Amino acid sequence: MTEDRKPPFRTVIESGIAELIIDKPPVNALDSAEWHALAREIDALGKQPEVRVIVIRGEGRGFCAGVDIKELNNHPDRIVTVNAGNYETFRAVHRNPVPVIAAVHGFVLGGGIGICGAADVVIASECASFGLPEVDRGAMGGAAHLSRMFSVQKVRYLFFTGEMISAAEAYRLNAIERVVKREDLRAAAMEIAAKIAAKSPAMIRIAKEALNGIEDGNLEDKYRWEQGFTLQAYMSPDSAKTREAFVAKRDAKF
Repeated sequence: MTEDRKPPFRTVIESGIAELIIDKPPVNALDSAEWHALAREIDALGKQPEVRVIVIRGEGRGFCAGVDIKELNNHPDRIVTVNAGNYETFRAVHRNPVPVIAAVHGFVLGGGIGICGAADVVIASECASFGLPEVDRGAMGGAAHLSRMFSVQKVRYLFFTGEMISAAEAYRLNAIERVVKREDLRAAAMEIAAKIAAKSPAMIRIAKEALNGIEDGNLEDKYRWEQGFTLQAYMSPDSAKTREAFVAKRDAKF
């Protein structure tokens, strides 16, 4: 990011809780440089001894709309650095030495799904909806993280159709920990974070590493596999067609 640009997020640390707030109007869609900056911030927070738990939430209309499609439409060559920024952000969440809570509202799309799927705990407001419209954006990726939340067939249905799933349905399917009113979202996240922060920080860090170690497969390797297909997708004329349609706010016809 250049010096004159407003940072797309801010962080507050208090009582062992690091609260990272994504705030880039209108939809919290981050460009390539911003994804890399977000990854560095999450990594840095986990290395601070006073931080015992991290809460990630968003301001505005929704939690996170993923990557900035307009940037990729104007600069298709940046797909590699966008991919790298996404990878580093999700890794920073999943492999962070301390637990990470995602508190989401409104739309949770693309990279927002990646953050949720990488997180340790996800809570959502009643207005939240989850989706992975990668096919409609001419890209791939995110299914590995969505698979940490939903079953195989549900992931494929959401990926192939691009449909959204509500917070209530996500809760019914055990994908998220809690559903609360929008005005209660931050308080609920901080309540859970405070419970974790009150524990032995050494024990919690050991527990985080142990729990990551017993997972089925390697999340980062799975996501890297998917990203190879993103590059393949971008070589297709259909990929450019979908991005152009999105920027023009019209449907792509095939």
